[in-house]
Amino acid sequence: MILPKDVSDAATQVATILHPSKTSHTPLPTVIPDIPRVYHQTSSEVGQRTLWVVCVLMGLSSLAFYVMAMRVPVQKRLFHVITALVTTFGFLSYYAMATGDGITSHSYVAGRSKHGAVTDIVIRDVYWARYVDWSLTTPLLLLDLCLLAGLNGASILVTVVSDVIMILTGLFAAFARDESQGWGWYVFTCIAYLNVVYQVGYKGRHAISSKDNKTRVFFASISLFTLLLWTAYPVVWGIADGARRINVDGEIIAYAVLDVLAKGVFGFWLLLAHNSMARTLPSIDGFWSHGVSHDGTIRIGEGRTIDNN
Repeated sequence: MILPKDVSDAATQVATILHPSKTSHTPLPTVIPDIPRVYHQTSSEVGQRTLWVVCVLMGLSSLAFYVMAMRVPVQKRLFHVITALVTTFGFLSYYAMATGDGITSHSYVAGRSKHGAVTDIVIRDVYWARYVDWSLTTPLLLLDLCLLAGLNGASILVTVVSDVIMILTGLFAAFARDESQGWGWYVFTCIAYLNVVYQVGYKGRHAISSKDNKTRVFFASISLFTLLLWTAYPVVWGIADGARRINVDGEIIAYAVLDVLAKGVFGFWLLLAHNSMARTLPSIDGFWSHGVSHDGTIRIGEGRTIDNN
């Protein structure tokens, strides 16, 4: 049994050993680090309602585009199918985000003391389903524009690959470990986007020059509309995910407006104008229209077949 006096004497001896009374060195001050403050940035009811509204708009747009596709010959449905797929993917993406899927939390250091100690940590929701959506829909939107302009296959491939690089580097930037790494990925995103602008804006303008005036004017209008909207996306990313100057609700609303314009409005504009330009737009026959023939051959074009036997 240890008496209180014995405990006191033992403590005094230990203290004397650990902290001798005489020393030639100045003792270091004891510093107890502060626990960093943690802030959570998530969407509120406003953001959730916005996601549901856009989900419904994308769904209705998809139904409208499929109905419009059924009213034209299958040879003329290429733009209808591509555009309907764009809003269908958009519908699925927004449904996922509205129901709580496709979202993860990403933490980053928001403040440090003058000694470099972490004082503030922010945990912000990142809607990665949005990037999955863009990786599928933006190549299809570009395919619409490239086919309308009549770009060659090489230019179309370069445009689509540049677009995929743009989306993936944006995703990497959103999950960057620190600020410098995130802005580095952001630079790669902007470089890839500049190549998309070059392919569609410059090469597309030269490719469309051989078509009739009505088609040229329409392509110039809808491509300018699309590129201006797409320029707003990296601006919103820089303010929201990059500099984090707006909250999650503001980010949701900004992207929602852009998505409705870039997908829904774009789609209706393209397909409604399609009817008046049906004679000048490409008509796809062969396998697209007739599938595999019963005699074991696949039609590639008029008067050309490949025998499977």
